[in-house]
Amino acid sequence: MSSLRKTDLKAIVISLIVFAVLQGLISSEALDPFWQLNIIVICINIIMSVSLNLINGYTGQFSLGHAGFMAIGAYTGAVLSVNFHMPFIVGLITAFVTAAIIGCLIGLPTMRLSGDYLAIATLGLGEIIRIVIMNVNYVGGAAGFMGIPKSTNFAWAFFVMLFVVFFIKNYVNSSFGRACVAIRENEIAAEAMGVNTTKYKVLAFTVGAGFAGVAGCLFAHTFYIVHPSSFTFLSSFNYLIMVVMGGMGSITGSIAGAFILTTISALLSDWPELRMSIYAVVLIALMFYRPQGLFGNIEITSLPIFKRFKGGK
Repeated sequence: MSSLRKTDLKAIVISLIVFAVLQGLISSEALDPFWQLNIIVICINIIMSVSLNLINGYTGQFSLGHAGFMAIGAYTGAVLSVNFHMPFIVGLITAFVTAAIIGCLIGLPTMRLSGDYLAIATLGLGEIIRIVIMNVNYVGGAAGFMGIPKSTNFAWAFFVMLFVVFFIKNYVNSSFGRACVAIRENEIAAEAMGVNTTKYKVLAFTVGAGFAGVAGCLFAHTFYIVHPSSFTFLSSFNYLIMVVMGGMGSITGSIAGAFILTTISALLSDWPELRMSIYAVVLIALMFYRPQGLFGNIEITSLPIFKRFKGGK
């Protein structure tokens, strides 16, 4: 445990140094507004990919509706800010609670499914959430919800991201996380050993959905408008690509996948017709040469270079 605490402390110190450097570049306007915005988007995408990895990577489920929970959080936060003039922190907390509750309600029937059946069910539920939002005039309907205050800055996005990453890391290293990994490896064997598989699958789905709602609230307050077209199946698939690219069952991989794909998307913003083609080429190359993802199911602290840095053998 002492070693884990030291590793966490070093990771926090490194994170704070990264934050100080980036905040300095933003404050001095060394980064133009385009890249300032994309740094915030990277933080939001990291939250989405890490929370999805808890469901798909660590628990071994196959969810394709993660953008639906992001939409719930986005609209919840936007309504509280615009219509009820609530502080931003209240919107973040309420977005988490609302998305988690709906995730739990959805997870109770769907988590009894597995494989392709679960993927189809979550895909359909994600689309149902989006279509319902499109037909509710109170939140703008198909035109979107406008007039949202730009409350999300780099500090908010970074520290919320840091909290989510460490929360899920500690969750995975707890007895709950070990139960999730056991379900992923062999659900029948886990159940035979007394693991309540439905309980832990629903719990992981609920936590992942809740943090997707937090990411949605940050997303809504990054722009002045939130639109149903931002939460389509392609958005869910994009987050799945980040998880697969980084490595299923690796938080480090989720962070790397979100960073790489968001950066590629930003660099190719002037050539939108090439973006998906390059995405496809990168993924094909990855499947040929690194099918388990960039990090597989290991973390950066398990790599030999990091062990040497810590003074280990």
